[in-house]
Amino acid sequence: MNILIIGSGGREHALAWKIRQSAHVKRLFCAPGNAGIAQVADLVPLVVDDVAGLARFARDERIDLTVVGPELPLTLGIADEFQRHGLRIFGPTRAGARIEGSKAFTKELLRRQNVPTGFFSTFSDADEAVRYVHEVGVPIVIKADGLAAGKGVFICQTVKDAEDAIDEVMRTRIFGDAGERVVVEEFLEGEEVSFIALTDGHTVLPLASSQDHKRAFDGDTGPNTGGMGAYSPAPVVTPALHARIMAEVMEPVVHGLRDLKLDYRGVLYAGLTITAAGPKVLEFNARFGDPECQPLMLRLKSDLVQLMDACVDGRLNEVRIDWDERAAACVVLAAAGYPGNYEKGKVIRGLEALRGWQNGVVFHGGTAQRDDAIVTNGGRVLGVTALGPTVRDAVTEAYLAVEQLHWDGIHYRRDIGYHALERHT
Repeated sequence: MNILIIGSGGREHALAWKIRQSAHVKRLFCAPGNAGIAQVADLVPLVVDDVAGLARFARDERIDLTVVGPELPLTLGIADEFQRHGLRIFGPTRAGARIEGSKAFTKELLRRQNVPTGFFSTFSDADEAVRYVHEVGVPIVIKADGLAAGKGVFICQTVKDAEDAIDEVMRTRIFGDAGERVVVEEFLEGEEVSFIALTDGHTVLPLASSQDHKRAFDGDTGPNTGGMGAYSPAPVVTPALHARIMAEVMEPVVHGLRDLKLDYRGVLYAGLTITAAGPKVLEFNARFGDPECQPLMLRLKSDLVQLMDACVDGRLNEVRIDWDERAAACVVLAAAGYPGNYEKGKVIRGLEALRGWQNGVVFHGGTAQRDDAIVTNGGRVLGVTALGPTVRDAVTEAYLAVEQLHWDGIHYRRDIGYHALERHT
């Protein structure tokens, strides 16, 4: 098979690394990729939102399967375009991708399906949103309705914080058109967890549990980011809780999408808070999490291409999924200033020392090749991902590898996995 991966982050490097291991792969391409992906795939100089160009490339190169990494091309309708040309693609249609592209759409879907989530209201007028905050009180959560690269969520402890968030999203438009509407919703107390599954619109095949770290700094402080680290499994997801999430969240949502006549095939990712009353949905995404994908791919024993094929072909009920019993942990190394402004072009040192690393992989995110050096080219630069008998062992192994890497302005959290470690795992 000729396979094309769309994207350029750590998630896409992890997918490329895993897909390359499949005996079904003849040629592997990635558009646009990064310096790490270039070691396992041929890079294609096309950006992720060039839907027509990507479809043309897939036709010309006789691509048998295209795997979409990020959410943007999905919300732009890349699956629809590929399907129009008879091309096989792993990812939902534009209508299905609204589950990530519009938080208001998702909250209404959850309400219709009686899926547990926080109370909410949606506003197109900033003044009305502010009045609602005064009515319901704080703490409260303000969310830009559209895509904001994981940064459009504001947890507000004071009314002033909420007013400022609404002003930034709706009036200043720091997220552009994503801020045309806001969702104002209940702040849920509890531990957050990522529950990621594959679905062909009928069968739901859950992946191993995982947990990420959204805040920029230790102790879950600082601004929201795309994710500063992750691990799998998440001990908070016990077998009983896993069954409950499947029955109360995942299955009803897939049924709800089908009732709306949406042909949803791909990844369905629930961001959950485990409250005292049980799991409640924070959000849904239409793709693999980044960085959750990195530890998941390290633990996955099954052939990823076979799983994706079954998903696209509507026969997910015919396959099973096998996992390495070991845990995995990913520590994200970021550029100074991320998620705000940051510099690019810093030379990364220490990668050669980890080339033969037996217990993990350094996945590239924002990197580029410049002459003989690999340099920083984004906010989240590397995802140092390790395996170990327990989460504690995996985290320890990852941080030992981190110590060998450096560039001017490197930043990372030093408490990845602390929820699991508190459970002595």
